Amino acid sequence: MSGKECYVCKKGVSFGNNVSHANNKVRRVWKPNLQVARILIDDKITKIKVCTRCLSAGKIQRAPRGTRVA
Repeated sequence: MSGKECYVCKKGVSFGNNVSHANNKVRRVWKPNLQVARILIDDKITKIKVCTRCLSAGKIQRAPRGTRVA
């Protein structure tokens, strides 16, 4: 897994063109809005990158604050 994709939905960068009114085309990149979240995996706290859509949908359960990495 690369560092620029969501841990849950695997959403990554997408490519395309900026198209001006004069129909000039310039390549560009759209990046997902990734946030670092601490989650529990097998009783260990791990930092992962999750997109904001998965965070707001509640697809992951964040680790409680004040706990240390085992």
